[in-house]
Amino acid sequence: MSTSESTARPSRPGASNTAVSRPGLVLTFLCIAGFMTFLDVSIVNVSLPTIERELHITETFLQYVVTTYGTVLGGFLLLGGRLADRFGRRRMLQAGLVVFALASLAAGVSQGPLMLIVARGAQGLGSALIAPAALSLLTSTFAEGPARTKALGVWGGISGVASVAGVILGGLLTEGPGWRWIFFINVPIGVAAAVLAPLIVPESRDTAQRGKFDTAGAVVLTAGLVLLIYTLGQTISWGWASGKTIGCLAAVVVLLFSFVMIERRTSAPLIPLAIFKLRTMRTANITAVFMLGTLVTLFFFASLYMQQVLDYSPIKTGLAYVPIALIISVGAGVSQGLVSKVAAKPVLLVGLALAAIGMLLLARMPVHASYPVDILPAFLISGLGLGLAFVPIQVAAFGGVRKEDSGLAAGLINTSQEAGGALGVAVVATIVFSRVPALTKAAGTDPVRILAARASVFQEAFLVGAGFAVVGLLMALMLPMLRASEHHTAPIA
Repeated sequence: MSTSESTARPSRPGASNTAVSRPGLVLTFLCIAGFMTFLDVSIVNVSLPTIERELHITETFLQYVVTTYGTVLGGFLLLGGRLADRFGRRRMLQAGLVVFALASLAAGVSQGPLMLIVARGAQGLGSALIAPAALSLLTSTFAEGPARTKALGVWGGISGVASVAGVILGGLLTEGPGWRWIFFINVPIGVAAAVLAPLIVPESRDTAQRGKFDTAGAVVLTAGLVLLIYTLGQTISWGWASGKTIGCLAAVVVLLFSFVMIERRTSAPLIPLAIFKLRTMRTANITAVFMLGTLVTLFFFASLYMQQVLDYSPIKTGLAYVPIALIISVGAGVSQGLVSKVAAKPVLLVGLALAAIGMLLLARMPVHASYPVDILPAFLISGLGLGLAFVPIQVAAFGGVRKEDSGLAAGLINTSQEAGGALGVAVVATIVFSRVPALTKAAGTDPVRILAARASVFQEAFLVGAGFAVVGLLMALMLPMLRASEHHTAPIA
C-alpha cells in the first residue's frame, strides 16, 4: 500500500461531506468489511471435521481448505494495495466485496473438495482486495494524530473480536443449519456492503501513482506457493522420490526463480528485492513465517483433536476456543504498552517461548484429555505468548525502513504472516499424515488402539508446531533492540 498523499474524490454529491461530518460511520462500515474477512479465518476451523466427513475429503486434501485461502491472500496483498492506490480504494473495496461474496456462495454450494478449495482461493483473492483498500480508506479518512491512532486501534481490535465470534459462530452454524452456512452468511453482507459503499465512503486514490503493475509477479509468486503447498500434501501418497513429486518441486523452483527475475527486470516490482538488504526487516519477516506457522497449526489440529479424539461437538469445540482467542487479544494489548517501555525484542522472545511451551503441553495431552486440566492451561500459555509476539514482530518489520517504503513493509509483513500460516499447516500435515497408513494398519480393528494412533498423530503435529516457535525464537535473537516509539507499527490487515 502506498503511503503517498491521497486525494478524496467523491463519486456522488454528499459523499465527501458524509465522510467529514460522520467519520464514525465510515469507520463502522470499514470495520464491518474487515470483520467479514477476519471472521472467515477462524470460523472455518471448527467446521473442518464436518466438512471432511460430508464431502468425503481425505486428510491430505483437508489442509487445502485452510492453506489455499491464506496462500492466495498473501500472494495478492501487495498487488491489491497497488491497485487500490491507482484505480481507487473504494472501487477496489467494492470489487473485493463482490468477489468475496460470490466465492463464499460457490464455497457454500460446493459438492466436492475441488470446488470448495477453488472457492476458498477466490475468497483469498477477494480478501486481498478488501484488506489493503479498507485500511487505506481508513488512513485517508482520519488525519494523522490521535484520531487516526484511535481508528487504527479499533481496526486492530476487530481481528480479536472476529476470532472469538468466528469460533462460536462456526460451532453454532455447523451444528445448526450446517457447515455451508459459514460461507452463505458472507453473501448478503458482502453484496449489501458493496452496494452501500458509495453512500458512505468517499473515493480516494494516489494521484501520483503512474506506470505498470506487476501482475505477472503476483501471479507467478502465488502459483509457486500454491504448487509448493499442493506438492507437500501429495507427497503422502506420491512419495518423495516419485516422478510427480520431483517434477512439481522442479516447477516450484522455476516459478520462484522466475518471480525473482521478474522483480529484477520490471520497472514497478511488486517487491523491490533491495529491501531485503535490511537485516532487521528481513529477520522479522522470517520470524513471522514461523510464528504464524505455529498459530495456524495450533488452530487447525486442535479442532481435529477435540472433535475426532475427544468427541467434542462443533459447538463445544467453538466454546473451547474462546479462552485462547480472548487471551491472544489480551496479550496483544499488553505487548503494545511493553514494546514502548521495555523494547520489542525481549517481548517477542518471551512471547515465542510461551508459545513453544504451550504447544509442548498440547503435545503431551493424553487420549482422554481433560479440558480444564490438559487443554485450557496449554491454550492460555500458547495464546498469551502468540498475543505478546504480534506487536513486536510488527515493530521489527519496520526496522531501518524509510518512511516512503512503510507501505511496502506493511504489505511484506502481512504477506509473510499469511504465507507462513499456510506453509506451516502444509509442512506439519505432510509430516504427520504420512504416518497414518502405518499406524492404522498396526492398530487393526481395535477401537482403543485406533483412537490412540489418531491421538499420537495430532500430538506430533503440536510438537512440530512447537518446533516452529523455537526456530522463530532463534531467529528473533538476531534482532536488535527496538521500541515502538522509534518505528511505525503496521496494523494487521
